[in-house]
Amino acid sequence: MSFSSEVKEELIKHYTKKGDAQKAELAALILLDEKNVEKDFERGVFIYNFTSLRKTFNINLDFEALENLAKLTKQPECKRSFLRGAFIARGSINDPEKGYHMEIACDDRGGAVFLQGLLADFDLNPKITVRRDKFILYLKEGTDISDALNIIEAPLAMMNFENARIVREMRGSVNRQVNCETANINKTITASMRQIEDIKLIDKIIGIEKLDDHLKAIAKARLEHQDMPLAELGETLTPPVGKSGVNHRLRKISQIAEKLRAAD
Repeated sequence: MSFSSEVKEELIKHYTKKGDAQKAELAALILLDEKNVEKDFERGVFIYNFTSLRKTFNINLDFEALENLAKLTKQPECKRSFLRGAFIARGSINDPEKGYHMEIACDDRGGAVFLQGLLADFDLNPKITVRRDKFILYLKEGTDISDALNIIEAPLAMMNFENARIVREMRGSVNRQVNCETANINKTITASMRQIEDIKLIDKIIGIEKLDDHLKAIAKARLEHQDMPLAELGETLTPPVGKSGVNHRLRKISQIAEKLRAAD
């Protein structure tokens, strides 16, 4: 079963006691998916005659009748119920282990804008896009999707989503750290190879023994410890030298090598 189906199964089992909230959820189901709401006798979901339901609950709405919809969803519990019904009817959510995306598809812009307003009342800011003649209301931030699951009262799905999100973000953090360390190692090796070339050139042409004591010491240290980072390289000197001091001396060696190359 997909994560989206798991969320809907949890929402279908949710029972709202308040009559106005029940009406709001039913209204969303009717408005968004009058033809395709699934009948599920085992779970007690038995929606079979929308015309009768409209009359029974006095639901005679569409997304152009914003005044009536606003009255129907005036209370926070009714807003939650309407959003819950909308997600059951036309919503979907990605498996959080693969990516973050939650959406509700509407047939017209008015429906998407109305749902956008309901979510805004809970401090969420979903976007709207058009896909294959449908107006798609969507969220792509993990924290926003977690909040949305809480709003439509799917606590189990929210917990599973958060657990998967934590694992995914930890993996991402570890990968970023590994990539950063790899880049630093490559940078150190590249710089070291260039420094060794400069030192060998100087030794070949004038001899590193002709360098002053500070440059001679760092040149010999670099030849002996070719892969060592600058901070550690400085610790091998007597007395020890900081990273900036080592870098300064190696730059001087590089300048000498460049002059020798230019004179060749």
